[in-house]
Amino acid sequence: MKLLLLAMFWFQQGPGPAPAPPPPPTQPVPYSHKVHAGDLKLPCKTCHTNPAPGEVMGLPEVTTCMGCHTAVKTDSPHIQKLAGFAKNQRPVPWVRVYQIPSFVFFSHKAHAEAGATCETCHGPVKEREVIRLESNITMGGCMKCHEQHNASNDCSYCHTPK
Repeated sequence: MKLLLLAMFWFQQGPGPAPAPPPPPTQPVPYSHKVHAGDLKLPCKTCHTNPAPGEVMGLPEVTTCMGCHTAVKTDSPHIQKLAGFAKNQRPVPWVRVYQIPSFVFFSHKAHAEAGATCETCHGPVKEREVIRLESNITMGGCMKCHEQHNASNDCSYCHTPK
């Protein structure tokens, strides 16, 4: 019964306008998608891996960052902080901006294979200094997108792991 009420609440949240987005989270190290993805034209998958089976995109590993930053901007206090994480073999405690509820099955791989791009859900990240929640990822928002792209809106499509 609780799940039904929760589903009804989520459905009522869309397909209308999304609530005002929360402010962007404070990251442990500032990162400009505009510089890296925009100016330098690094593909998203350079930093965000999609390990098998392809459901969840990873957050950047410190070794990925240090692949360039052992020689680039080494005098920056932020890069020195990254180097500290690397030296201590600790992951950077990135704060996830987009978080899908645990009861929702979402596959990045399936969406990419269906033609969705990173920008489809995450907005024009190449233009952003700071990433914030820009898309309506409520149940109603996802259902609206599924309708627009002729994808199933059957409950078991997203609420039962495949």
